[in-house]
Amino acid sequence: MRALPLSFAVALSLLLAMGGLLLASRSAQAQQPSSPPASGSAGLTQSDIARMLPATDMGADAARNADPHLRPVNDSPATPFDAASIPANPLAPEAQAVGAKTCIACHALENVQASHTLHVASFRVGTARTGPQAACEACHGPGSEHAKNPTARGSIIGFTHGADTAPETQTTVCLGCHAGGARQHWLGSVHQERGLSCSDCHNPMARMSPEGVLAKPSINEVCATCHQDILAKFNRRSHMPLPEGQMACTDCHNPHGTLTRPLLKTDTVNETCYTCHAEKRGPFLFEHAPVRENCLNCHDPHGSNQQTLLVAPLPMLCQQCHTMTRHPNDLQVPTNLGTGPTPDERLMGRSCLTCHANVHGSNNPSGSRFHK
Repeated sequence: MRALPLSFAVALSLLLAMGGLLLASRSAQAQQPSSPPASGSAGLTQSDIARMLPATDMGADAARNADPHLRPVNDSPATPFDAASIPANPLAPEAQAVGAKTCIACHALENVQASHTLHVASFRVGTARTGPQAACEACHGPGSEHAKNPTARGSIIGFTHGADTAPETQTTVCLGCHAGGARQHWLGSVHQERGLSCSDCHNPMARMSPEGVLAKPSINEVCATCHQDILAKFNRRSHMPLPEGQMACTDCHNPHGTLTRPLLKTDTVNETCYTCHAEKRGPFLFEHAPVRENCLNCHDPHGSNQQTLLVAPLPMLCQQCHTMTRHPNDLQVPTNLGTGPTPDERLMGRSCLTCHANVHGSNNPSGSRFHK
């Protein structure tokens, strides 16, 4: 048999020695008794870690709180809805909770209509733990006075537009769970100042819309209940694609309140427009002052009978600012059309935009007149 080189033989002997040490180490670990993993090890829940804590006279909850890095363990399957409290009814301060079964005794139809809704289903999950404040009285307040005399007005919190319950009381009930987020600016908003309540736009007792528990099938229909003038603008020749279903009022507005009076979702009109029309944002080397100030100087965002939502026909729109400068300030009449005896270039083609094409702004070195 041929002898192996010295270097190869040394390397082979080292590998065999290391393998033997590794096998011996694993065998020793297998013979040792298993110990519980350290706190915070992977695969353990907070409940498992809490159960490992030593029991003391402080009680289970205190023992679980002994470690400041651990939170109290809540093994209850109840949902947050079971903590809903009964709102106070200013018109019936002495009323007491009577439970949902008392309400259903008379309101059987409402019970059927609302049983599948998210609100009622969620409240009923916690009925066993909450007691009488589940379901009906979590929104309508204590019902003992209403049960005694159902015809007494204001004996229970009503959410209809003509109810005796003040809109402030109605919205307070809703904001008890739905505060913050998109509704953080409700107080002081134009809708709140006009005396609207949540139920003027929402109906949590029936499924009228696919989402948002709206009072009508769509957001646009809800807004059109009051804003009929805006709805009419969308029927004009040039309009945003809202009637076609490609956008909704809430794409630009937050009906629950914002820092702006028009309830814009951004701080300014231009920022709202730039959400879709990013190419108009700039920055531009040469800026058009009225464009930078406000898009509404030239456009009506809801609809117009002029091209591209303009508030006035061209060139009259441009001549509102550009008068007695460079071009003659002539009154344009039908005789100035291309077929008239005195045609004017400002009434042909795209009017002023035929030459001043980049009217929103230009980055061209020769674009001071927005030609390029």
